[in-house]
Order: sequence, then structure tokens, then C-alpha cells
Amino acid sequence: MTLILALDFGGTKLAAALVNVGSRKWLRYERRLSPVNADASTDLEIMRSLIYSLLQDTKPAAIGVSFGGPVDASTGMVRLSHHVAGWENIPLKALLEEEFGVSVGVDNDANIAALGEHRFGAGQGYDSLFYITVSTGVGGGWILNGQPWRGAGGMAGEIGHIVVDPAGPVCLCGKRGCVERLASGPYMAQNVREILEKEPQRRGGLRDGEILRGLVGDDLTLLTGQLVSEAAAAGDDLAKEILHKAAWALGVGIGNVANLMNPQRFVLGGGVTKAGENFWRVVRQVARETALAEVDFEIVPAVLGDDAPLWGGVAIASTMTINE
Repeated sequence: MTLILALDFGGTKLAAALVNVGSRKWLRYERRLSPVNADASTDLEIMRSLIYSLLQDTKPAAIGVSFGGPVDASTGMVRLSHHVAGWENIPLKALLEEEFGVSVGVDNDANIAALGEHRFGAGQGYDSLFYITVSTGVGGGWILNGQPWRGAGGMAGEIGHIVVDPAGPVCLCGKRGCVERLASGPYMAQNVREILEKEPQRRGGLRDGEILRGLVGDDLTLLTGQLVSEAAAAGDDLAKEILHKAAWALGVGIGNVANLMNPQRFVLGGGVTKAGENFWRVVRQVARETALAEVDFEIVPAVLGDDAPLWGGVAIASTMTINE
């Protein structure tokens, strides 16, 4: 029995899973939220406890790791996390290899999730796809000619930082109007919060922010992208406006990428893509309007859900066991 251990260091959650090579079902699975004010050492400690809980007395043949931030996949060095402090230049591959005595592969979450969807999900049978994750941030991962494409310095796929509105709000990266600044969950919540703080009785409409306020009991610090989606579905006009802008930004980004690289499929995963049929309709329509008429592509939901990075970890670790 050959066991693969897959790990996912997300922006807000940590997950680990164990699987038999060739199986499509987890043998064991653990998931924990990253604590508020977490740093690299707390995340590593929590992940170690998840790993030992999963492994019990067994040893995996290899470990595949998804990390929510820039990674040098050739060395397994984490460059930084945009959401958790203390991850600057952490040799994650070396740390895990030293502790567990097996080969470890590490890559960023979007590249790994792209590999997971290509091998096990919505990308099966396709030579080219672009996977986009829309959650804490917006990232992308390429599969070209059946293989991951990471770019010269490992930074390919950063659709979150394509500028779609040069006069828009400032993003974490310092630029204005990035896809991530308009479409990611935390930024959608921030956009709503700023409007409601500025305009407590915004245009006086009962459906204009009132449902949002009701969901958080008037404590605007509790707003999340998920709640914005729920409020939009319930008919809150402000939430619908913010969600429409998010879908528009994503659609413009996708249409431009379609023109540039012409992949067969765009596979969308992450929390914000559970935002309902109207969100998907706007994304598809705007992408189609942005791309040239001759550029053919599909936009489909990821099928592995939140587990796409873990299944990508399985894919990368399985390759390592075959190559050894």
C-alpha cells in the first residue's frame, strides 16, 4: 500500500489528507482554521499536529504541498504569504523532508489546484486550461500541453493583479483596480463596509444595505465575501452592485487572458464562485464581450471544490513516487 500525504496551507485554513495511490477517496482528512493573528510558526505547529494525527504509525511515500503565496517550486522555498506573517523565505520543502524523511513537492495553491483539476477534476482530457481561484485572493495556474507552466521565475498566472480599472481602489500590491481588489472575498466585504460607514442610510432604500446589516447585526466588521453573496441572493441592492462589479472584473481579466493565451478551458474555483447563477452569467458575458469573437473558450466551475489544492498535492507527490 503506497500512501500519499497532501497538505494545504491556505490563507485562512489548514488542511491535510492521506490517500492510497490510485484511489479517489481520502483515507483520512483533517482541516483546521488558521487562528486570527497566526504566523508561520503557529501554522507549522498546527499542520504538524494534523500530520501526526493522520499518519498514526504509517509513513507516506511522498508529500505534496499547496501553499497560499509565491513559492519557488524548484527549491520548495516559500517566498512569502500575503495573508500570514513570518513566511518570508521559509524552506518548507527542506523542513518537511528533514522531519519525515520522504520526498516533498511544494508549489503555490493556484498551480497545484490547476494540476489537481487537470488530473482529477474539470480539466480531465484537456491539453490546456487556466485555473482561477477566487477566495481570500485571486490567483491562477496554467496547464499547457498537459504540463504545469510556472513561467521563468515561477510567477505565471497572476490574473489577480491584471489591472482592469486603472482609476479603481488601491490593491495590496500597490496598483489600482486589480482583479483581486474588486473580486476577492475580503475586498468585496471591505468595499461594502466602506460604503455603509460613509452612508449609514444609503439612499434610504430598505433593500440597499439593510439585508447586509441584518446579517451582521449592524457590526460591519463581521462582513465577509460569503455574506455579500448571501445578501445579494436575498435581494440586497448594494450587495448585488458589489457582486456585479466583482463578476465584471473577473470577466474582463478572463477575456484578456483568452486573447493572450487561448486555452481551451477556464476552470473557476474558490469561495466567491459559489456566488450564484447571476455571478456566473456576468462573468461569462463580460469575458465573451472582452475576448475576440474568433477566440473560443469555456468557463466552467471547478469540481474538486476546496479540495483542489489537496488533490494537486496528490498529483505532484504521485509523480515523485513514479520518478524515483
